[in-house]
Amino acid sequence: MRHTPEQDDTFEHSSLRRRALLKMTAAAGAAAALPAATASVASAAEAPVTAAGATAGRPGGAFARSFASPAAPVRPKFRWWWPDALVDTEEIRREIDEIAAAGFGGVEIAAVTHSVSEPIDPSRHGWGTPAWVGAVETALHQAKKRGIVVDLTIGPAWPAAVPGITPDSNAAIKELAHGVAVVPGGTAFTGPLPEPVSAPGSGVTTRKVRSVQAARIVAGTSPTAFPARLENDSVVDLASRVSDDGLEWTAPDDGTWLLIACYERGSGQRPEGPAHTSPLSYVVDHFSEAGTRAVIDFWESRILTPRMRRLLRETGGALFEDSIEIETHATLWTPGIMAEFERRTGYSLLPYLPALLQTKEKYAFAFDDATNKAVRRDYMEVVTDLYVENHLLPVQRWAHGLGLQLRVQPYGLQTDAMYKAALLDAPEGESLGFKNLDDFRCLAGGRDMGGKLVLSNEAGGTAGGAYATTWDATLKKLVTQYAAGVNQAVFHGFAYADAPGAAWPGFAAFSPYNGGAGYGEAWGPRQPTWRHVPEIAGYLSRIQQVLQTGVNKADIGVLWQKGYAGSGLGASWFSGEGVPVGWTHLFLSPRLLTLPGAVVRDGRFAPDGPAFKALLVDGDVMIGREHTLQLDVAEKLVGYARQGLPIIVIGDWKDGHVPGLPRTGDNERLLELIAELLAQPGVFNVPDRPDVPQGIAALGLRRDVEYAQSSMLLHAHRADGEADYYFFANDAVSKKGSTGTPISHDVTLTMRRPDVVPYVLDAWTGTIEPLTTYTRLDDGRIRLPVALAPGATTIIATARPGKWVPGPAPRWNATSSQASQVRRAEGGRLEVRDTRPGTYTTTLQGGATVRATIAKVAEPIALTRWTLTAEDWTPGATASSTARNRRTVELDGLRPWSQIPELADASGVGRYRTTVELGAAWTGGHGALLELGEVYDTYRVTVNGRALPPADQLTPVVDIGPHLRRGTNIIEVEVATSLLNRLRVVNAPVFGAAKRQDYGLVGPVRLVPYGRAVVGV
Repeated sequence: MRHTPEQDDTFEHSSLRRRALLKMTAAAGAAAALPAATASVASAAEAPVTAAGATAGRPGGAFARSFASPAAPVRPKFRWWWPDALVDTEEIRREIDEIAAAGFGGVEIAAVTHSVSEPIDPSRHGWGTPAWVGAVETALHQAKKRGIVVDLTIGPAWPAAVPGITPDSNAAIKELAHGVAVVPGGTAFTGPLPEPVSAPGSGVTTRKVRSVQAARIVAGTSPTAFPARLENDSVVDLASRVSDDGLEWTAPDDGTWLLIACYERGSGQRPEGPAHTSPLSYVVDHFSEAGTRAVIDFWESRILTPRMRRLLRETGGALFEDSIEIETHATLWTPGIMAEFERRTGYSLLPYLPALLQTKEKYAFAFDDATNKAVRRDYMEVVTDLYVENHLLPVQRWAHGLGLQLRVQPYGLQTDAMYKAALLDAPEGESLGFKNLDDFRCLAGGRDMGGKLVLSNEAGGTAGGAYATTWDATLKKLVTQYAAGVNQAVFHGFAYADAPGAAWPGFAAFSPYNGGAGYGEAWGPRQPTWRHVPEIAGYLSRIQQVLQTGVNKADIGVLWQKGYAGSGLGASWFSGEGVPVGWTHLFLSPRLLTLPGAVVRDGRFAPDGPAFKALLVDGDVMIGREHTLQLDVAEKLVGYARQGLPIIVIGDWKDGHVPGLPRTGDNERLLELIAELLAQPGVFNVPDRPDVPQGIAALGLRRDVEYAQSSMLLHAHRADGEADYYFFANDAVSKKGSTGTPISHDVTLTMRRPDVVPYVLDAWTGTIEPLTTYTRLDDGRIRLPVALAPGATTIIATARPGKWVPGPAPRWNATSSQASQVRRAEGGRLEVRDTRPGTYTTTLQGGATVRATIAKVAEPIALTRWTLTAEDWTPGATASSTARNRRTVELDGLRPWSQIPELADASGVGRYRTTVELGAAWTGGHGALLELGEVYDTYRVTVNGRALPPADQLTPVVDIGPHLRRGTNIIEVEVATSLLNRLRVVNAPVFGAAKRQDYGLVGPVRLVPYGRAVVGV
């Protein structure tokens, strides 16, 4: 993913270059075991039952039904990696069936062959061939039968490319290559123009001279320095002096001069991976009509058969385009940009052209710092416009005509990705390339300001993680991204079964890679964990159902002068200090202020969207926080403030100036507008970032969700006409200070209506229950406890009583209790639970107290003796088949497979079985939690032959009380692993250097009985 560096700036935008990424690969006490009412615990305990006998956890109502069983469009998807079109129709059908049966909602078919060791004939099985079209039609037809959707990449691999063009074609991506000669003052230059300093790419045969200029070197500097420093206003246009024989020109005798000749030529860039097509494909010009037309024309003539068109309308989802990884050896260019630049900026680019010239993404020449920044900024602004007008919008209109949406990763260049996110049907980020959660918030700000619904995520990518990635780690990372605005996961990825030269367990897109394990994961039936994936898919589907309901809400809009995404930079004060106490924010670029939703109403900005309570304005974080602001943005800010929008401005803006090259009077006008802005009563100017709380207090701002300082609690808030939805996650991975420990906080929620009650939405089981423990505050807010294990989540919704759960509203709610847990029993009554006997006092809303007595409770039981029956997965008769060898081990104490000689190098599925004797004292008034301790990786629990509901994979504590009985009880825990340990010995040259993973049920495991007593209200 290419970028245009700004060497003289304090921030050089870090590109998310996939090629570079690929190179990276060469419980305490018994009482503590009981979760709080909002904790995510897999439970088979009874759900509240209505008078009619309906289970309250499965109520009526459209949202409740969709939450219990989400439809395919909101379910997570897979990138489905094909070895081009060397695929079998029956295997395609089988794999569609596997994905659908596992609970996923769709696939994105992508030709990715980095790991293929034997060539695939592109003329027979390449992308876009009849074989490719037929295979895609098969996939679409089978997907229609299974009720899932199919997305298609816009070209072979990435960036967008098509066969049938050459690097010399008008439609191919271009670069501006420069040659340079040193001409001492008073010396004549005679002869051919200097040749480009960078060699042309493969297949590039023609070039056009676009400019010939001379510029004087700054006195005292070297003409061979990199970048060479040029004097402002010294550039001389020599184009009129060029003839067929070259140039004759004598340099003025006042200093040393550089003669700079620029040539427009194709870059010769090809899409990633081996040859996908015959003839070869070349990357199209993403900034010209010709490049986009080449893509559309190829599809129309070679891919879109009548059957394909019909199937796409029936079951097609989206066209997908990966990040804008335009990589040139010279300067990014497109024909006609000189004229477009002058038309859009009002000045000619030619006198400043040397400041743009690059070699291998480094600037070769520079004027003074202010000019460099201004011209380079203006150039990339024009590039943004050309990309949007000539590529993004035309492709999206064409896709709509096919019945498809357009999903794009709109970053990779220093362009306005936030604005592009506002225009796209579905913008997408990536878990591997993005550096922090604010990278996602950049795209989420664009999505929400554009009134769009989905922010997708290329999820699950892990550098060096092939066949070693766990769902535990994947979920821990993904849920933090959900809290930052993501609401669709496209997992990276599901690999087609086989390809030439593939070794067990089959073809994978990026494994092996350059002799190493590679990156990403090849999910699917080749993985032991696949048998447990339906529970994970259901969990993620329900989260995405909630996060695709209503409109995303955020407290603060952070205005950036540039709309980059993927920079890794954060919001002033709010990212570091505000998020840990409940503040939420999204980022805005100047273009987003031109959208229809960018209005102020009732003191809120974008009231029909995020409904920001205030805007935050700081200096340009991309260039050392310089106080720069567009004139039209400053005018809009003044207007917003006059309409009652609170604004916090950071810093002393007496040195304010416009970005880009200023016209006469621009900077003076900006200073007038800034003074006018700061004079508004709803604008507060703070000295620096640490002083932002002063502005918050002065403006009387209050966040929607409030909690005490926490380095790990994250949340997202959505709302519709029916309810407010709050998603909470324990960030165990992404934030500095994350410890991977359980958290417990009191959280205060702002209510839109006084008559709502809180509900707990269990994403693992699909149940919805009224919350039992919360406090209504005098100011109308609700305070409730949130307790989460590392990586675990909970969803709280506030809605009117009886909206989701049939029957009358709950008569009582507890505000606190001496017992470990308060639950709702039959008839809406409250029930306390604890692992210790005793009489417990519970305080109800309004201050009344009630008492309940729990009789004798059995002591916790350590479960140490297990029979482990393991399926040891080994290579089968073919690269994509697996033998399952059964081994049985008697364990006196739990330990990882790596410490069990019979299983030290095994991977697969283990079934642990133990028995528990419960005496005559065991009654229906008792329950019990099964604490599993450490589990690697996924698990299921069965008690007395009955499979329990889906278990929270991040909180290995399962309520098994309703399934226990007097006498002998059989408890079974099925655990599935990765494939790494077996691959270490099966394919030692690739995986042998990896450390064994500690598989299995490691424990310690305890059965912790608890007593129950109904509160007398």
